[in-house]
Amino acid sequence: MLAAGMLEGLPPNDAAQLLRFTCDEARARAAADFVMEVFDPAETAAASFEDEASPLDPKPWIVEIYFGRAVDERQIRELIADTMGEELAATIVTEAIAQQDWVQRSLTGLAPVRAGRFLVHGGHDRGDVRSNDLALEIEAALAFGTGHHGTTRGCLLALDAVLKRRRPRRVVDLGTGTGVLAMAAAMALKREIFCGDLDPVAVTAARANAVLNGVAPYIRPVVAAGLAHPKLRAEAPYDLILANILAKPLRALAPAIAARAAPGADLILSGLLPRDVRGILSSYGTQGFALVRRAELEGWATLSLKKRL
Repeated sequence: MLAAGMLEGLPPNDAAQLLRFTCDEARARAAADFVMEVFDPAETAAASFEDEASPLDPKPWIVEIYFGRAVDERQIRELIADTMGEELAATIVTEAIAQQDWVQRSLTGLAPVRAGRFLVHGGHDRGDVRSNDLALEIEAALAFGTGHHGTTRGCLLALDAVLKRRRPRRVVDLGTGTGVLAMAAAMALKREIFCGDLDPVAVTAARANAVLNGVAPYIRPVVAAGLAHPKLRAEAPYDLILANILAKPLRALAPAIAARAAPGADLILSGLLPRDVRGILSSYGTQGFALVRRAELEGWATLSLKKRL
């Protein structure tokens, strides 16, 4: 059994190659940082776990890095050797993996994640749900957004903070992935939540998860890049917009989001590395948004903004 340590990166829907090695906890965490700095976070994910089956004390950690395309194994070994030592690089093993395997493998053993009133858990952790939890059950699916990633948890915490102040009436979740954020809003508000993702696999996963969590009547997922769908445009203006994507598309979306945000609307953005924050604040500041709160989790930034009246 592997105890969860962390899951970094925006997992690729079509992971093709797995790289695995064992090391101490400090280097496992350094490996995740290394992956985020060197590789495209939209095509790479790193899962790190403590090996509870090991008799050693302290127990070693297992690092698994998933790539959305085949990579040059020799080059990877050289990069690992240069940054973390040749002895560690020598232990690396790689293998090709099938699309349906990678998410389940990377999420095996992940503990339930709490974010304010929200709890994200797998089916095997239903016993951890408390009576006052807004519980979201997410099984491994071929789309990003399990709650075990710093961006998703950051958005859930920001959403929880908004809901303590007000009850938004028109909500949209852009880049919905498995639908975690849309379902969280639906559970809390008990009203229709609009959402979209450019990946049809993600939209299928969001629909299935909405059924699993009993919020299917509230969730309206569509295949769309940003707000580029007639349904999403027709439901504007929104007084809460959630967008957990990446910095480049978020910058491109700034004018469209501003055009469909109501005066005083809350905007929650993530999928951002700390170095991205200044550019995002500049892009949205020119569109009439002001920063309310910045938070960082696991090396990722989440921004809470408000559109000026």
